[in-house]
Amino acid sequence: MKFLGKQYMVELQGCNAELLDDPSFIGEAMTNAALKANATIVQQFFHQFSPFGVSGTVVIAESHINIHTWPEHFYAAIDIFTCSDTLEAEKAIDYLKEILEARNCTTSMINRGQIG
Repeated sequence: MKFLGKQYMVELQGCNAELLDDPSFIGEAMTNAALKANATIVQQFFHQFSPFGVSGTVVIAESHINIHTWPEHFYAAIDIFTCSDTLEAEKAIDYLKEILEARNCTTSMINRGQIG
């Protein structure tokens, strides 16, 4: 069975709340995560919410990496979607877990776009 891509859904709990609420830090962390996964960055956008929280997307040639943070809950939700067999999502996940100082990380993966 062949699929067009894989989607990784990552839940980081017990993160550093200050880091989760800093759009510059989040942008740099997400860019570095994409690079560690051997992704080709196309464009990125990050938005600071009021009173707190950051959402952002790194569009990559292989698809995208998204983040949504809830500093008040020490939580970040990350989605990595790739149509590439060479993207190393696990490296991005490990990096983000470490840089956001997560105490707990839960990852699930689903195949997307069954063909043939």
